[in-house]
Amino acid sequence: MMDHQVIQSPSASPKLHGPHVVVIGGGASGVLMATHLLSRQDVAFRVTIIEGRHAPGRGVAYSTDDPDHLLNTRAHNMSAFPNDPGHFLNWLRTRSDGRGVTGQCFVSRSTYGSYLSSLISPWLQGAGPQRLRFVHQTALRLQETPAGVVVHLGDGQSVIGDIAVLATGHVLEAPDPQGLLLGAWDDPDDFDRGARVVIIGSGLSMVDRVITLLKAGHRGEILCVSRRGQLPRTHRPTKPLALTLAEIPLGAPMTVLIGWARGLARQAEQQGGTWRDAVDGIRPHVKAIWRNLPLAERSRFLRHAATWWDVHRHRIPPASEATLQQAMATGQMRVMRGSFLRAERLPGGQAGARILPSGSATPLILPATLIFDCRGIRRDPARHASPLIADLLRRGSARVDPLNIGLDVGSSCRLLGKDDWASGKLFAIGPVSRAAFWEITAIPDIREQTSRLAAVLALLSADARRANARDKA
Repeated sequence: MMDHQVIQSPSASPKLHGPHVVVIGGGASGVLMATHLLSRQDVAFRVTIIEGRHAPGRGVAYSTDDPDHLLNTRAHNMSAFPNDPGHFLNWLRTRSDGRGVTGQCFVSRSTYGSYLSSLISPWLQGAGPQRLRFVHQTALRLQETPAGVVVHLGDGQSVIGDIAVLATGHVLEAPDPQGLLLGAWDDPDDFDRGARVVIIGSGLSMVDRVITLLKAGHRGEILCVSRRGQLPRTHRPTKPLALTLAEIPLGAPMTVLIGWARGLARQAEQQGGTWRDAVDGIRPHVKAIWRNLPLAERSRFLRHAATWWDVHRHRIPPASEATLQQAMATGQMRVMRGSFLRAERLPGGQAGARILPSGSATPLILPATLIFDCRGIRRDPARHASPLIADLLRRGSARVDPLNIGLDVGSSCRLLGKDDWASGKLFAIGPVSRAAFWEITAIPDIREQTSRLAAVLALLSADARRANARDKA
């Protein structure tokens, strides 16, 4: 622990003194936020990133070291900068001398984590005035004060800033106290590779888990259990339909929207394409569609259509599909439709997964050497809140949205608290802001959001400077 109790903010240029922004979370969202702030030419923002678990840019998604855990988005769409779409490709070609690098390739998650880390490394290592600090601690409490914000850390220290941005990522389950139910990214060292493994969920994290198991020499059955039994579809070449907002039935009931989307898929097929062209044409407008949906229609989407949208929207690379198809063809992997009830200890000490198969009233208890929870990102944001988020909720500085998706934020990413109070100093980005924007979990969406928020904060800084000048005059 350091001797002092307050971690000093990064120094500012004597010519341009910008606000000190404290970014809580050092994964993809946090690093992109810091990058867009520090890259601005009009304001010399100072940034402190607080991250308790991972190296800069790694987070949950990009901390894997398995080279076969691939991005589910092609390289040409993974730039950190909306106005420089070739940035990631150029970095990738420099790193690999250009061998085999195309805009259509799917690179490993660990490679992309290295790219994210590289975005802020010049700001951490530069010889000039330091404008970025990375604090490897857990943020426990966030207070808004008349002068700014104070973030209290796990080691007893605090960080004082002007503005705080929550970039805390997906809500994660607390570890199973019995040790029977493992997280999607847990890697047990010793287990019976000839016995059954049960995976709860059939989405993208399931795909990574199956690939890791097979690479580790697992020989036993891999049983994936999900309510609808749907696997992610596969990427193929696409030519997205060109859509304008005027062509979209904004605010229409879900039945109308679903019918419209199916009509677009038929149109794409009649033109010689596939449903992928329709989905990729809709994708840039998802935020507008979501924000115009009445609450009741959002709820219907979550109950009836979200799974179908996700498996078509969040596709996997052909290489990942081939691995799954091979395992299913040999019978080693199978998918069961059903609900996971709980993990329990069986006589003799083995783990068991209690499953209610679809259409049955009688649960099954399936013995397993391992049970992985890969149910994705829709978790109860209050019940599984981190100490920081739980404290914000308890004090009314934040609130959960009516559909229990995440924290309630305004269109400009301001955190909303009790009585519709909108903070002027607390913002939220990335997956934690999903309730307001729905699709804000992929890099193309987060880079747009962080770029726009950086512009908003620059305007706020300019307004504050003008107000100070008037006061002095």
